[in-house]
Amino acid sequence: MGWPVDTAGRYASVSGTFTQLVEGATDWGGPAPVEGWTAGDVVWHLVDWIPAVLSEGIGLELPRRDPEQPDPVADWARFDSAMRAFLDEPGALVREFSHPMAGAMSAGAALDMLVTPDVFMHSWDLARATGQQVTLDADYCATLLAGMEPVEGMLRASGHYGARVDVPADADVQTRLVAFIGRDPHWVA
Repeated sequence: MGWPVDTAGRYASVSGTFTQLVEGATDWGGPAPVEGWTAGDVVWHLVDWIPAVLSEGIGLELPRRDPEQPDPVADWARFDSAMRAFLDEPGALVREFSHPMAGAMSAGAALDMLVTPDVFMHSWDLARATGQQVTLDADYCATLLAGMEPVEGMLRASGHYGARVDVPADADVQTRLVAFIGRDPHWVA
């Protein structure tokens, strides 16, 4: 089948995996690999951060966490449904995106650079936090790692990534990616 070559297909593939992990979770209060986060916080990071970035960048308003009744399953389902609906809109991906931290580009490029990778990498966090297994696509792991390594200093300075964790040079690409973003590949809840 292979990795999807289009923006909407990549998002759908990654969010499909994340949705399975959300639906398979039973303990939202358990710790996550991100220091100070719970399993629920992994979901809420995505459903709060992504809409904020897209609102500022293209004026797109997506559902966020329900402050009255926060529920990771419902909050993710609302967000993901709206994100997929946006991706189905004619011309959505060619809209202009402009953000002070990310620059100017098409909405499709912004999704490929910011949204899909974030959901992809946080899939590992959610799987670990909830005791589930996930095998991330090796080719996409390699693509992300190759794109992030040359700008490591900038990424670390942004505060979005922890210190790189040392792993053997011959470790598989998923392990190397997880370690690059500051996660201990052997972390368990």
